[in-house]
Amino acid sequence: MGARKKITAEERKEAQKTLYFAKLTGVPTSPRKMRLVADMIRGMEVNKALSVLKFSSKEASGRLEKLLKSAIANWEIKTEQKADNANLYISTIFVDSATMMKRLRTAPQGRGYRIRKRSNHVTLYVDSKITNDNQI
Repeated sequence: MGARKKITAEERKEAQKTLYFAKLTGVPTSPRKMRLVADMIRGMEVNKALSVLKFSSKEASGRLEKLLKSAIANWEIKTEQKADNANLYISTIFVDSATMMKRLRTAPQGRGYRIRKRSNHVTLYVDSKITNDNQI
C-alpha cells in the first residue's frame, strides 16, 4: 500500500470511531418498500422511533426495529454510557438497492415474463444531541 493511501485509510478509520451506526445487508425486500418505513423514522428520537416501528403494520418495520436496537447498542459500547439519558436521535438513515435475483415465469403462447426479486442494504446512524451541542 502506498504512503498516501495508508494515511487516508488511517484518517477514515479515525473518523469512523466517532460515528455510531449499524448496517443491514441483503434484506429480501424491495428498496422502495424499505424507504417508506425509513422515511417515517428519519430524524426522530430513538425511543419514539422504536415505538413507531413496533406498532407499524409494515413488514420492513420489524427489521428496522432490530437494526435500530443494534445501533443503540453500538453507541452504548463505544461511549460507555446508557442510552436512556443520552437524548439519542437518528441522524442519518439510507436505503440502497442490492443484488437482484432474476427469475422467469411462464406466460401464454410460449413466452416468459421476467420476475425481479429485489433486495436492499440499510445503513442507520445514531447520534446524541448533547455531544453535538458541546462540539459547536
